[in-house]
Amino acid sequence: MVEKTHSHVRAEALRLVRSDRVVLDGVDVTVSTRSRLAVVGQNGSGKTTLLHVLAGLTEPDQGSVHRSGTIGVVEQALDADTVGSLVDEAIRPARNALAALDAALLTVEDDPDAYGKALESAVRLDAWDAERRVDVALEALEACTDRERRLDTLSVGQRYRVRLACVLGAHHDLLMLDEPTNHLDAGGLAFLTERLRQHPGGVLVVTHDRALLRDVASEFLDLDPTPDGRPRLYAGGYAAWQEGRRRERESWQQEYDAQVAEHQRLAGAVEEARGRLSTGWRPDKGTGRHKRQSRAPGIVQTIRRRQETLEAHRITLPSPPKPLRWPPGATRAGVPLLDAENLTVNGRLRTAVGLRLSGGDRLLVTGPNGAGKSTLLAVLAGVLEPSTGDVRRLSGATVGYVAQEVFTAAARMSPGQHRRRHLEEILAGRPDVLLLDEPTNHLSATLVDELTAALATAPAAVIIATHDRQMLDDLDGWPRLRM
Repeated sequence: MVEKTHSHVRAEALRLVRSDRVVLDGVDVTVSTRSRLAVVGQNGSGKTTLLHVLAGLTEPDQGSVHRSGTIGVVEQALDADTVGSLVDEAIRPARNALAALDAALLTVEDDPDAYGKALESAVRLDAWDAERRVDVALEALEACTDRERRLDTLSVGQRYRVRLACVLGAHHDLLMLDEPTNHLDAGGLAFLTERLRQHPGGVLVVTHDRALLRDVASEFLDLDPTPDGRPRLYAGGYAAWQEGRRRERESWQQEYDAQVAEHQRLAGAVEEARGRLSTGWRPDKGTGRHKRQSRAPGIVQTIRRRQETLEAHRITLPSPPKPLRWPPGATRAGVPLLDAENLTVNGRLRTAVGLRLSGGDRLLVTGPNGAGKSTLLAVLAGVLEPSTGDVRRLSGATVGYVAQEVFTAAARMSPGQHRRRHLEEILAGRPDVLLLDEPTNHLSATLVDELTAALATAPAAVIIATHDRQMLDDLDGWPRLRM
């Protein structure tokens, strides 16, 4: 197979503003053959917007984008009516290439160059195998294979898997995927990972899935805040990205703290001089009054000089983002906190569950969708009544609960921003028992790493229900309740 080695997307000095908010500014990035680039950052940092700009779906306000080669991108909107029409759209370039090759074959003696070009195009697209590749992807992702099935009769997850299979099977020069692990089971995730590893062209992926980032990405374009406001590009894989980011944040914090400390020192010097002027200008009655008053002009001059120095000093760095912190709690290890017996919920939690929690306990709740994981946590949190059994809180235990669903309270906040705020509010309450239902949903990879690290020393009892592969690996030593 012939690779199109010059296929690329190159963007320079991208800037995009929405309403009064700068979404992208000063972005330079190139995606070329063999690129494995992850675009990362907190929610609202512009990851999806950047993907749309690079793919040609959105025009930037400033900057330039140069594209060469075909781009496969999974869009949210669908023009196709059926599974078959979507498949036809995906493999149309391959079919066109084969048709052009057949036509060129009829005139090969008169125009051999045309035949050579048609053959090169068909080989580059691996056009003979296009439909089979899509069929393989549909099967591997457990997507609908019925060509007559209307897309509007499929679930959101099924429609997503059909779109993803078509893009993976179409043999584009460059792939640009936005949260491609959504709606995939373990088999689908393994298939996607291997396809991205083996893709002969370039790959750009926007994802919060840390396992996919570790397994696939070799470069990271980080759109999170920086001291100079410009994105950072890290090479060397996931560990190098994390280490480079940690070092810059550490340096940023140290320099910012030094500037703030100097500003406070200068402000204190002004106040100290003003205090001396006050005590010198209004001396107590008695001897030495005129001597103290004669020193006042010198003190005034000192105040003026120190005030000028203070006004000239600038804190040139923005305040660094605050990492997720788990406030110290008073929960004592081993103290009984929660006792649940014979819990069931009609139609939602069929197999009775019982458990006991003490301070410092850890528990992972695992199982397929529909097994009742979220229902169990809601019952333990007291927001859902069980059909049988009861939950007793012991030792005056307080319970913090982060549900799977995200309700955006502010119009200008993304689901991830709202979820982080909600999580911080729960942690600030210093609960004795913390219940986390799919805690990695909508959270950036860095924030999830911070949360995972905080769990290591938290005094509270913690129960987590999750499908997140990396979190399951990170918490491999925790006891598990399989449902």
